[in-house]
Amino acid sequence: MFYLYTHVHRRACSSLSTPRITTHYTIHPRDKDPRWQDIEMERFADEADVVIVGGGPAGLSAAIRLKQLANQHQKELRVCLVEKASQLGAHTLSGACLEPSALTELFPDWKERGAPLNTPVTDDVFSIFTEKHRIPVPILPGLPMRNHGNYIVRLGNLVRWLGEQAEELGVELYPGYAASEVLFHEDRSVKGIATNDVGIAKDGSPKDVFERGMELHAKVTLFGEGCHGHLAKQLYKQFNLRENCEPQTYAIGLKELWVIDEKKWRPGRAEHSVGWPLDRHTYGGSFLYHLNEGEPMVALGFVVGLDYSNPYLSPFKEFQRWKHHPFVESTLEGGQRIAYGARALNEGGFQSIPKLTFPGGLLIGCSPGFMNVPKIKGTHTAMKSGILAAEALFPKVTAENLDSETAGLHVPEYSDNLKTSSVWKELRSVRNIRPSFHNPLGLYGGMVYTGIFYWILRGKEPWTLKHCGIDANQLKPAKDCTPIEYPKPDGKISFDLLSSVALSGTNHEGDQPPHLTLKDDSVPVARNLAIYDGPEQRFCPAGVYEYVPVETGDGMRLQINAQNCVHCKTCDIKDPSQNINWVVPEGGGGPAYNGM
Repeated sequence: MFYLYTHVHRRACSSLSTPRITTHYTIHPRDKDPRWQDIEMERFADEADVVIVGGGPAGLSAAIRLKQLANQHQKELRVCLVEKASQLGAHTLSGACLEPSALTELFPDWKERGAPLNTPVTDDVFSIFTEKHRIPVPILPGLPMRNHGNYIVRLGNLVRWLGEQAEELGVELYPGYAASEVLFHEDRSVKGIATNDVGIAKDGSPKDVFERGMELHAKVTLFGEGCHGHLAKQLYKQFNLRENCEPQTYAIGLKELWVIDEKKWRPGRAEHSVGWPLDRHTYGGSFLYHLNEGEPMVALGFVVGLDYSNPYLSPFKEFQRWKHHPFVESTLEGGQRIAYGARALNEGGFQSIPKLTFPGGLLIGCSPGFMNVPKIKGTHTAMKSGILAAEALFPKVTAENLDSETAGLHVPEYSDNLKTSSVWKELRSVRNIRPSFHNPLGLYGGMVYTGIFYWILRGKEPWTLKHCGIDANQLKPAKDCTPIEYPKPDGKISFDLLSSVALSGTNHEGDQPPHLTLKDDSVPVARNLAIYDGPEQRFCPAGVYEYVPVETGDGMRLQINAQNCVHCKTCDIKDPSQNINWVVPEGGGGPAYNGM
């Protein structure tokens, strides 16, 4: 306590003088605010058979499969899907190298339908980087990084195409509507969701144009919000869904699109690397994919495990530094960067899958986390989970005389079906690869483990390794770590943060409460800055968090630039005080990715 106290006062900041940062009603309830006393708070409610939260691969696959089954069995079924992005695909970011198995299951004729899978993988390259050199690693058949039969895609474009197929089948799509609240029946089963209110000023007061969100009620609600969904977080607590699994562990993925010199373009080539610029105890790696979309375009990105320990590490700056490796820079020289974005991804795998069903609802896709970490692939498993969910709940939502113990239907069959599916088998087989990196040799010990136990035994070893706990607890105090000196960006290969964020197209209504809420406004300075030297200003890939001098007197304060947020969720995951709670902004806000 004395250490913390002296640090706080040395920075001349105390909780007594902390300026108010958070004005959101989830922290400051409106029923206790006199400014809201005479505001009409009743919401319009609508009924559907199934409501789906999230218009990503999992949510759209579930919606499509439900309507396919309804049409096949000549049943009336109302399926409504809400998506916080202004249009489908605008918040979707992935590498992405796609295994087409789940897509083929949904649409065996996807080629004839014009699905945007234009680049079959023709060449796999895997490397270990040192600062100046590359050590090639052969990709033997059966190893996770082998991509024979897969397609390099721009996942946002595939999501948009899936949306078109869903709409043709009769799914009601509502982009620009953010689900902000889970609704419950009196018996505490899930009743549906409410979309967010609009017309709230930055200080938390109602504007003249204030409008209440609407309620969507359903027999079953599917939550497919993507990695670290904010409604899923509430459901984990409400139904104790993580009681029998390990905590989820995450990474942050940063990505750029470039148009390069045509002479350097190799359509269908998939390159991956590990090693430099990360040390051997920091999990991460890179991808560089050559697309075949009419112009010489590459998608490249860098992934850093969020269980890193040095608070001075900046995933964004590691990404920019990686591009200067001779093997990468030679591809990018003379090219032009055209897009940037970032998103957190699940890395817990098999050990971290929560309970997936509860009265009135199901978790699908990257929300519970079905990513195959060594493959860096989760789209096919997310889609398959959506298909399995649809097939499990269809007989129940269309049954005429279903006897349900709760008002919201419970569909445990989904979880049962998942455990006998290809998803479960695939994730179980690679369950030990990610945690095997927690050894004295780090990266190299993990690679040896993968070579012996995965390639030879195919994951059939009779033990299951554990992760190290939640990522937020892994940071060491700044006094115990060495600051990292990053080179200045050259403006040709590497770039500064704000010019990068501009390429994400992110935008939010300025006059609204910041959606990056703090449970306690005093904690950032008193704890995060005092002990960890303000790591949020480095782990955020969009420049949302800044420590700036207070206007009067000495000391620092945290400034939140919420308009920069790209909805990656990293802050909610990595904040060492677990004081940041990401909630949805007004619908339509956020990045405007075009085929990321």
